[in-house]
Amino acid sequence: MIQTSEDIIRRLCSYGLELKDSYCFTNHWFTLIPALQWAYKTSIHSSTGKTPEMLEKGWNTRFLYDTLKKELVGIHPTAISFKIMLDKARQYSNSCIQDSSKYAKERWDKIHMPPDFKVGDLVLVETLNFHSIKGPNKLKDSFAGPFIIRELHCPNSVQLELTSEVMNKHPYFPASPTKPYSSSDKELFPLRNKPPLEITPLEEGEEKKVVNVLKERRTRKKMERE
Repeated sequence: MIQTSEDIIRRLCSYGLELKDSYCFTNHWFTLIPALQWAYKTSIHSSTGKTPEMLEKGWNTRFLYDTLKKELVGIHPTAISFKIMLDKARQYSNSCIQDSSKYAKERWDKIHMPPDFKVGDLVLVETLNFHSIKGPNKLKDSFAGPFIIRELHCPNSVQLELTSEVMNKHPYFPASPTKPYSSSDKELFPLRNKPPLEITPLEEGEEKKVVNVLKERRTRKKMERE
């Protein structure tokens, strides 16, 4: 969103040198900002289907200079030229918003493909913003899981069945920090899943004798020796 806004402002800045009034004077780009602000607030967003003004206030405000009538006798000629200049800037701002949004969508669709998730699949979740996992960050795993997908709300949002240390997290995640889980091949990587160590119990009646004390320390008024 920030990159799209910067692209809109760049397009408008280049237009400020081309736009001339009736006296053939160019306009600085910052004088066209009110027209850009009004055009952005009254443009319909594809995600909500409504304008920001409608979502914030419940109605679309009128442009301040729309109330300026050319037929009035007491109007200064420079005010009329300023009104014409802002009308042109507003029309160009609308085209800048459409072109920038179209360009951003094309760039996003070119490098991002919607994930092919299904209910019941196992996925891993990125732990970059997980603060509930204990231990230092440099030793923390990059991904947690695997977790089962319970529900698909849209192509870019999934609901997971969380377990272990991340149970307190919200179960809804975007598709960007998730990736499919693939189990490791035991034949190719036999050392990944090490079997647990088997500890043989001591035989009854067998006594152990301390030969040498390698290290000792005191914890809570008790002496521990190794």
